[in-house]
Amino acid sequence: MEKTLVLIKPDAVQRGLVGEIISRLENRGLKLVAGKYLTVTREFAETHYAAHVGKPFYNGLVEYISASPLMALVVEGPEAIQAVRQTMGKTNPLEADPGTIRHDLAIITSKNLTHASDSLESAEKEIMLWFSDNEIFEWYRDSDPWFFKKN
Repeated sequence: MEKTLVLIKPDAVQRGLVGEIISRLENRGLKLVAGKYLTVTREFAETHYAAHVGKPFYNGLVEYISASPLMALVVEGPEAIQAVRQTMGKTNPLEADPGTIRHDLAIITSKNLTHASDSLESAEKEIMLWFSDNEIFEWYRDSDPWFFKKN
């Protein structure tokens, strides 16, 4: 099973959307294997967003992600990275498909509610940055065959 990092960003926490976002992921069939609520330091935010250093939106992004508590998750499932990103919708909520989290619940790119790893390589790196091995739980969910087993 593939794992990916999901961040429910400070704007979603402030707006009381954590449960809604988690429900959409779980309803899709994705399984939560790690989660924690925290406020990140500016230094940690800079490490997480290091790939964006020098881009015009970098400073705002770092300030935004460290401004208030967020919920960090690791979710698992077949092709979890693609499934999560599809569930979230495009980065710009105005370009996201109806039914996606960003389309339905956000309106501007700089307050787009969530972060999701964009590749297997970044998922592995981001999960290691945000979670220690003992914070990720491998467990069997009785409903998994109803989501994943091929006929």
